Amino acid sequence: MDRRSFLQNAACWSLSWTLTLNWPLSPLASHSVAQAAPRNLFLASVGMGKGQDYPRLVRQVVALVGGMGSFVKPGARVVIKPNIGFDRPPEMAATTHPLVVRTLAEMALEAGASQVRIFDRPCNEARRCYYNSGILPAIKALDNSKVRCDYIDRRKFVTTNIPRGRVLKSWDIYRDALEADCYINVPVAKQHGSAGLSLGLKNSMGVIGGNRGHWHRQLDQNLADLATILRPTLTVIDATRMLLRNGPQGGKLRDVKINDTILASSDPVAADACASLLFDRAPEEIGSTVMAANMGLGTMQLNRINRIEVR
Repeated sequence: MDRRSFLQNAACWSLSWTLTLNWPLSPLASHSVAQAAPRNLFLASVGMGKGQDYPRLVRQVVALVGGMGSFVKPGARVVIKPNIGFDRPPEMAATTHPLVVRTLAEMALEAGASQVRIFDRPCNEARRCYYNSGILPAIKALDNSKVRCDYIDRRKFVTTNIPRGRVLKSWDIYRDALEADCYINVPVAKQHGSAGLSLGLKNSMGVIGGNRGHWHRQLDQNLADLATILRPTLTVIDATRMLLRNGPQGGKLRDVKINDTILASSDPVAADACASLLFDRAPEEIGSTVMAANMGLGTMQLNRINRIEVR
């Protein structure tokens, strides 16, 4: 590096630290600290946007991180994993918004997917969850044979070794999720009594079999261990409505905040780290985020994440 380049970079680093110390950023603001830093310091990018036209917003936010064509290749088998865990209507913010799920399915088809499978292992009765969440009706309305919103088939759980797991060494995982060419994780952003927040890492619990209650003994590390074997190609966090209290099931509108926000990233840890700011929580407060970052599964350092806002 010549002297002129060194001085330019030094100025950027100095500005980055000054902004970090003195400028309280809005969670949704473009990350001015990151923009001031040398670009090679970024470890991840997170697209984010706010608006009431959810289909349009999904498309805009995914475009910020490369567009669906970067994740879905022609002929790909795509899995979209929303939260359909509870018998709740969309306005209760316990499940992923159906318009977000439907738009992602449309985008996958446009990118050339040969099939799109949508599923979850609900906590409540499956048929009521699928219908009352609005997700099954939204997918049926597409009227496309390549897209299916399937109920979980318990015969498809396969015992899977987790070589990098620190606590979890093997578990039954849904075959369709393991074999997908593109796994798109689409959680709803909500408070959770055990996990602190239920975001992307927590949402993948919907593809495991067995006794999920066992996981809560060391929930944070179990979630990080699962992420070593099941890493999303793309994480899209639905914060259009946020459940602030009494999660994960909720049930009272007074616990819901309308936030009209969506985030997307190919880095699942960075996605969760940025989404935690919407709850006025630091990434370091969410155990699964910390554990996954410690295992090298992504970055939670906000000054190493390029947060790009829809304009």
